[in-house]
Amino acid sequence: MSLVEVTDLTVGFGSLRAVDGLSFDLDKGAALALVGESGSGKSTVAGALLGLHRGTGARVGGTVRVAGTDVQEATEQELRRLRGAKAAMVFQDPLSSLDPYYAIGDQIAEVYRVHTRASRRAARARAVEVLDRVGIPDAARRARSRPHEFSGGMRQRALIAMALACEPDLLIADEPTTALDVTVQAQILDLLHTLRTETGMGLLLVTHDVGVAAESVDEVLVMRHGRAVEHGPVGTVLAAPREPYTRELLDAVPRVDARRTGSPATDEIVLEATGLRREFGRGKRAFAAVDDVSLTVRRGETLGVVGESGSGKTTLGRMLVGLLEPTAGGIRYAGEPHTGVNPAVQMVFQDPVSSLNPRRSVGESIADPLRARGERGEGAEERIRARVTELLERVGLEGAHHDRYPHEFSGGQRQRIGIARALAADPRVIVCDEPVSALDVTTQAQVVALLGELQRELGLALVFIAHDLAVVRQVSDRLAVMRRGRLVEYGPADEVYDSPREAYTRQLLAAVPALDPELAARRRAARGEPAAA
Repeated sequence: MSLVEVTDLTVGFGSLRAVDGLSFDLDKGAALALVGESGSGKSTVAGALLGLHRGTGARVGGTVRVAGTDVQEATEQELRRLRGAKAAMVFQDPLSSLDPYYAIGDQIAEVYRVHTRASRRAARARAVEVLDRVGIPDAARRARSRPHEFSGGMRQRALIAMALACEPDLLIADEPTTALDVTVQAQILDLLHTLRTETGMGLLLVTHDVGVAAESVDEVLVMRHGRAVEHGPVGTVLAAPREPYTRELLDAVPRVDARRTGSPATDEIVLEATGLRREFGRGKRAFAAVDDVSLTVRRGETLGVVGESGSGKTTLGRMLVGLLEPTAGGIRYAGEPHTGVNPAVQMVFQDPVSSLNPRRSVGESIADPLRARGERGEGAEERIRARVTELLERVGLEGAHHDRYPHEFSGGQRQRIGIARALAADPRVIVCDEPVSALDVTTQAQVVALLGELQRELGLALVFIAHDLAVVRQVSDRLAVMRRGRLVEYGPADEVYDSPREAYTRQLLAAVPALDPELAARRRAARGEPAAA
């Protein structure tokens, strides 16, 4: 009997059929990736394996058996025994899955006690044991830490530790590396592979990143509109896809070895940073998030900024825009010293949901820079609305979307709205802070293409901050590599990518997922078991 047996699974929400007649099996010790764009039904399938749609109003049909349990027919008590003990799930956002008020170790111990009836002492010991197993350094001490005291990679490790506490037969990982930088992502994928090898558990990986699938699984199932498009060994599907949609997905995957073509850059420097330093905290607790960074941005060019989480990328971007005041150093715009917010330098944020007011229409949000600029007088509102309509259409949306609210749009559409708002101020420089990190590969490619088109037409300079080195390669003329607040490598993008001088840059490039499973396996072997995120 297979560990997971899914036969003709359907899941409907109102008039929407999110999953439509899906069937697949997963054996113990095997790994399967569900791959597809946002809205393809991947996460809905993962939830159905644990009966998470029960009581939500969703209509679930077909048969789902996990570790011998018929999920559709199981009682609530049987489902509780299944969840955590036989099958466990690791979610995309560990902060939303961990209680901010309780120590990490206590949360893991509680899960263990619920399923085993172990004593408090035994449960605490088990929590330390699994934290140590997933690579948390000084696990006995760090078990007393709360989630906010862990880095993103460590929080993801803590969630994996919680999932492993009861030694489940199946681990379901729903986009477990989406928000992580490339080196931490590689560590988490290596960890999942090692755990699967050592424990014999099955792995169901949900991801929109085809490269992550190539690094992690034996088989891949490509989904679109709730249905299976293609299913087979990962090497076969990625090397010789049969279906046009699978080829489209693969074509949209950014390649770290692909050079940018057709740069519109000039020699005119529009933005210059000299000796930038930004400290946080006071006294002995003060630390420099950015330390003595100098760089230039030319009209029409894209400067890529890469580095691990905590390297200072976002702090640098916020200083360039004027949202943070430097502790030392200065910024010149068009050759003149400048302090404070500069309308000519705008920002596109990583999370458009948090940067758009949910209680205001998207048209009103886009209009804010126009009103701040002083658009007044007779007919001002008509002119503003006409300009907003023009901007919406310019980024590939409809003018009729003016009165809709952010929740009515997809992630890619919301990012387009963020770009439209940035354009409303008629900027010469746009700082893009992780603008595509949460998007699937096809939507990511569309947003990157839009930015390139706007750059060529308007002569914009872009500062493109990202942890995905493959995406940055596609868009950048020059590259700045940051580590612990400092620039460690800086120069033409092709030179840095093709012949990196610094060991740290080479380490970043070696952690980029490879679409070739055999190459991924060799890289994993070369990296060895990671120490800690």
